[in-house]
Amino acid sequence: MAGAGMAIAVLTSGGDAQGMNAAVRAVTRMGIYVGAKVFLIYEGYEGLVEGGDNIKQANWLSVSNIIQLGGTVIGSARCKAFTTRAGRLRAARNLVEHGITNLCVIGGDGSLTGADIFRSEWGGLLDELLREGQISEEVARQNSRLNIVGLVGSIDNDFCGTDMTIGTDSALHRIMEVIDAITTTAQSHQRTFVLEVMGRHCGYLALVSGLASGADWLFIPESPPEDGWEDLMCERLGETRSRGSRLNIIIIAEGAIDRSGKPISSNYVKDLVVKRLGFDTRVTVLGHVQRGGTPSAFDRVLSSKMGMEAVMALLEATPDTPACVVSLSGNQSVRLPLMECVQVTKDVQKAMDEKRFEEAIQLRGRSFENNWNIYKLLAHQKPAQEKSPFSLAILNVGAPAAGMNAAVRSAVRIGICQGHTVYVVSDGFEGLAKGQIREVGWHDVAGWLGRGGSMLGTKRTLPKTCMEKIVENVRKFNIQGLLVIGGFEAYEGVLQLVEARGQYEELCIIMCVIPATISNNVPGTDFSLGSDTAVNAAMESCDRIKQSASGTKRRVFIVETMGGYCGYLSTVTGIAVGADAAYVYEDPFTIHDLKANVEHLTDKMKTDIQRGLVLRNEKCHEHYTTEFLYNLYSSEGKGIFDCRINVLGHLQQGGAPTPFDRNYGTKLGVKAVLWMSEKLQEIYRKGRVFANSGDSACVIGLRKKVVAFSPVTELKKVTDFEHRLPQEQWWLNLRLMLKMLANYQISLTEYISGTMEHVTRRTLSIEKGF
Repeated sequence: MAGAGMAIAVLTSGGDAQGMNAAVRAVTRMGIYVGAKVFLIYEGYEGLVEGGDNIKQANWLSVSNIIQLGGTVIGSARCKAFTTRAGRLRAARNLVEHGITNLCVIGGDGSLTGADIFRSEWGGLLDELLREGQISEEVARQNSRLNIVGLVGSIDNDFCGTDMTIGTDSALHRIMEVIDAITTTAQSHQRTFVLEVMGRHCGYLALVSGLASGADWLFIPESPPEDGWEDLMCERLGETRSRGSRLNIIIIAEGAIDRSGKPISSNYVKDLVVKRLGFDTRVTVLGHVQRGGTPSAFDRVLSSKMGMEAVMALLEATPDTPACVVSLSGNQSVRLPLMECVQVTKDVQKAMDEKRFEEAIQLRGRSFENNWNIYKLLAHQKPAQEKSPFSLAILNVGAPAAGMNAAVRSAVRIGICQGHTVYVVSDGFEGLAKGQIREVGWHDVAGWLGRGGSMLGTKRTLPKTCMEKIVENVRKFNIQGLLVIGGFEAYEGVLQLVEARGQYEELCIIMCVIPATISNNVPGTDFSLGSDTAVNAAMESCDRIKQSASGTKRRVFIVETMGGYCGYLSTVTGIAVGADAAYVYEDPFTIHDLKANVEHLTDKMKTDIQRGLVLRNEKCHEHYTTEFLYNLYSSEGKGIFDCRINVLGHLQQGGAPTPFDRNYGTKLGVKAVLWMSEKLQEIYRKGRVFANSGDSACVIGLRKKVVAFSPVTELKKVTDFEHRLPQEQWWLNLRLMLKMLANYQISLTEYISGTMEHVTRRTLSIEKGF
């Protein structure tokens, strides 16, 4: 075993964050998996200093059934003693007693900086213990080096260099739940609400929730409002009301300040609105609600991935490697030197203290800057410089997916900003053929952001069934740009339109597909709009099913998920709920594999965890149906466990979009229309548009870290049309994690370790998507 003879300890420190438990679970299991001893340190650094019962060796079952719990089950505490050398001396002695020389710290920048100081002093601390006769020379030699790896757990997402910290996505879920609830009561009474969210030094939560809710005004510490903002804000709020809106939402980060650095309080804003406008105004301070509740699917998968990578980083550490933090970049694990991240994080604070606000926003990273610019673009209508000669049509195709409406809203608004005529089409390509086309204005899409499903209505009809009629309407309405938001049918439909260009000149226009489907099976993107919401819906159901199984004992649930032939939904849900297996079409399985899974569950029933959860993608195998699996498991498990079936069905399509899908839809809508405008400008000659090159019809998507446009004609070469799948899918490497964390013995050679990257001003300027 690669880790034989190693001892790893894990602790959580600082403010708690949802997802910490998933990280503790992953570190513990991966440590045991590689053959190391794993210790859990209770109550953070305090437990490290106090020692005794606070340091306990863990086994595989110590971390069972905690992935769905918020907070941290091993406790966290602010610790004065550890900030002193005497405290760190006691901590060193406690670690040496257990032979622990590898420490995994899950916490914010303060906790991680403390760990780095501890590491740099380690040699000196051991010398002191040796001098005082508390340890022998032998022991000092065996424990001569301390390796440290950090995972950033902080709901504020205030740690530079990392895309997302553990807990941020879950905190956004709590904030959006509250905003959705408040919106309904505000509309009833025509009220203004001032919502205060967490973020003493970082406006990330305020910014993303403002973008995802379409708030009327936003206060973030990185970009204080210009002097005289009071007049402008009141003018805007009044304007929104006069256009028929029944409510105003103002979001304020708790650390909001004005240009001179003076705090702006939520009560000051409320009193201002009441005094100047006379609106009925209420303040809601969200406070610790944001830290609570169950972790979102993203936080569970992120933490599991980072926890496994942390163990690998400790395994591969040498005396020369700096203390690192494990982070996610796009969908890849990376390692970053801890002190480089801490330095940039301090630089942001310094820039804010010295009132260099532009720079502070840039240091937060390109994604933060983009969020801020897009928020300012979409919040209030700015008259277009001049009317453009172009007309765009927007439609939804395929099955409904959460986030479609957010994409339509931002596309409509950005189109209007650019001066285009914007049409929306009801019921997909069929509506385009039937002429269900209407022009829309800025306010027609107000309030669409948080709505699930498709407000335009959607159909699966493909254009080849009604090509003549579509062409006729494209000509009649003089449509030069077509934005199609939908799943595999949207991509296939645009491909059919492109292939019909030889026959119909009217189709020589600019076309763009925004992939929106819960199945995540559109080529050209790593994530489709709506799949995050679907994974969360499936996960919440599985959490409940698991709870039921825990109550009845010795029961195995077989849960069927949607997704067509694409196993993304069942794989990611499987990781998020700690499933025992997830059967998917892309990872072929035989009767021998099924036999191994049944035996695995039989063994599991002999332990204290007497429940099982198996996920099956709806089309994973022609003959091994859900019914077949149920019969197989029931007869093989007879006398040991009983089985139940659950088919999740359409609940995976419903529900309000998650913060990620609202944000993702908003950004894709903006980027798609800006790209279309640019293309139209390029090919506009003598008053007409004629586009027949491959790059005039593209799928927009997130690939690794960047937003990319891929021509549909190119994507055709890498598509399996029979099974409606891309030929290569990045998420298949997550299957390894699913199996390892479910205790299947797999060789480590397949594991791809993250690389060490550096954090500089240049790397921060790269657009990471979200």
